[in-house]
Amino acid sequence: MPPYTSASLKAELNSRGWRLTPQREKILHVFQNLPRGDHLSAEELHQVLEERGEAISLSTIYRSVKLMSRMGILRELELAEGHKHYELNQPYPHHHHHLVCIQCNKTLEFKNDSILKHSLKQTEKEGFQLIDCQLTVMAVCPEAVRMGWPSALPSNWACTRVVAERLQEEEKKEDS
Repeated sequence: MPPYTSASLKAELNSRGWRLTPQREKILHVFQNLPRGDHLSAEELHQVLEERGEAISLSTIYRSVKLMSRMGILRELELAEGHKHYELNQPYPHHHHHLVCIQCNKTLEFKNDSILKHSLKQTEKEGFQLIDCQLTVMAVCPEAVRMGWPSALPSNWACTRVVAERLQEEEKKEDS
C-alpha cells in the first residue's frame, strides 16, 4: 500500500462517493508528520489541531479517523489505555506490531515478517485483499515484574522509563 498524499486521498474518497474536506486533509497532514512510533487518540489529535489553531470538532475527528481507518489509510490500534489510538498505515517494510505493558502502558514497536507473510498467504488463499496486519501483544514490562507485579505494586505506579518520558514531554510543553 503506497503512502497517502492529499491527491491520492482525494482520489480514493471521490471513488467512494466522498470528498476531501479541509478537515480530513488537516488530519492526514498531522499523521504524515507524526514521528515514527507515535500514536494519537482522537482526543490527542484534537488537542494537536487546537494547538495549531485549527477548529475541528471532536465528533468530526472521530468520524474522520474511523473513515480513514476503514479505508486503510490509518491503523486503528487497541493499546492498554482503554481507548483507540491511530497511526498512518505504512507499507512494507515499515509494517510493525506492538508490545504493550498492561501496567504502565509503555508501547514498543517490533517487526516480524513471518506474521505479515502468513497474513498475506491467508488473505490470498481466501481471495481477500490485505489492508492491514497487526499483532498487539499485551505483557508486563520487566520493571513491573521486578517490583512485584501485580500484588506488590501501588495502583498509581509507573515504570521509570514512562516517568522519564512524561517529564520530557512536560519540559517540551514548558519550552514551547
